[in-house]
Amino acid sequence: MRLTEIDQDAFDRVAAAKLTGLEFVLPRLSRVADHGVLWFGTAAVLGASGRPAHRRGALRGLIALSMASPAVNLVGKQIFRRRRPRVNLVPKIRIHRLPTSPAFPSGHTASAAAFATALAMEVPWKVSVPVAAVAAAVGFSRVYTGAHYPGDVLAGAASGVAAGLATRLLWPPHPGPAHVARLTRTAEEVTPSGEGVVVFANTDEDLTELLPDAEFIAAGDDIPGQLDAAAAKAKVLAVCGGDGTVGAAADAALRHDVPLLVIPTGTLNHFSRALGIETVAEALDAYRNGCLAKVDVGMVNGVPFLNTASFGAYTELVDRREKLENRLGKWPALAVAAAKVLHRAEPVEVEIDGEPRRVWLAFIGNCSYQSRGAAPTWRDDLDDGLLDVRIIEAGDRLRRLRALSAVLVGHLHLSREYEHWQTPSLRLDYEGRTLRIAHDGETRDTAAPVVFEKHLTRLRVFVPKAAG
Repeated sequence: MRLTEIDQDAFDRVAAAKLTGLEFVLPRLSRVADHGVLWFGTAAVLGASGRPAHRRGALRGLIALSMASPAVNLVGKQIFRRRRPRVNLVPKIRIHRLPTSPAFPSGHTASAAAFATALAMEVPWKVSVPVAAVAAAVGFSRVYTGAHYPGDVLAGAASGVAAGLATRLLWPPHPGPAHVARLTRTAEEVTPSGEGVVVFANTDEDLTELLPDAEFIAAGDDIPGQLDAAAAKAKVLAVCGGDGTVGAAADAALRHDVPLLVIPTGTLNHFSRALGIETVAEALDAYRNGCLAKVDVGMVNGVPFLNTASFGAYTELVDRREKLENRLGKWPALAVAAAKVLHRAEPVEVEIDGEPRRVWLAFIGNCSYQSRGAAPTWRDDLDDGLLDVRIIEAGDRLRRLRALSAVLVGHLHLSREYEHWQTPSLRLDYEGRTLRIAHDGETRDTAAPVVFEKHLTRLRVFVPKAAG
């Protein structure tokens, strides 16, 4: 039997089927999915949830939908131009308005499969499975209402899945928590009410009802001094803020040997995301569950960093952004600063472990980063004892432009200007008295020579049960 005959037979069977309760539901579901309305609405709900994974999933889903819909409707249908099925066997109650465009592949199904596939890369299965079920129902509804043959739907589903997977090329999915060395908690460190916890807040987050017996300290002008005093009297030092504040808190926690509870309330929160903590609720659950782990801390001339340190163009970028963000806002300021830095930034002449280099951009990561490119983004381990070094050398504007082009297309690792290696320590010798260094989003002048290394003692942090 030919494929067209199999397709027709399957369509006839679905058309003749009487599924109790679905005569009302499936036609309306099919209409709601017109022009992607169902998926735009789902994305809006996920985005409003406040959970970073849901927002990422919603954005990835919309990117996939925007790829699948034109590919199927503007290209696929025009190539194949298959006629729609005859609907003489389909009950009129199911038919709303028969489409006049070609049938193959199904655009509704492609959009549904694209959104569901992309979403599943970012969100927990409790969210992705129901969305996938609705997407499958949309595909079935297109046959049930007489709009498509089953073959149209299968082709649309394949196109949508391909579009969803293709988003990985544009935007790698957020990985799970990094590996950590787990510890057994001690009872005196964890109390449900927060007794013994000192919460240092560099944001407006109010946790007084959630931790009624904790002590709260609002950030002032002397953040390092405040954190040191807080850690001196705390059984647990909790910090609300972004990566810069968390890095300063880590320094205080190490000096006083107290565990650190990271409560993500900053803009990016790279370190807390590496721990598997993306929301305030997840941070408090990690504390109450008492799951402790030990993680590496990088040091640059004795100053700790938890994510990355850098010098060269990125440091200039951070300085320019900070000057502009009060007037423009953080993200517009970042865009303006990036344009100026790419045009004007000059290489820094340094010796790296005794070898002369002309460096345009350099990142030094705390632990090995798995992502490609000059700017590290995610790690598999937080306790490997290594620094991840990435540099771009740029002797002239042409080489710098070539390196920038490689960054934009995601193939910097193939560029001759790019080097990447791991090492337990790194020394920079610089002819000037100080070198401008950025670490965890903060910048400072650091006296030469500049030594990057690992702290001798690992930091104790609270992590979710599933981490590690």
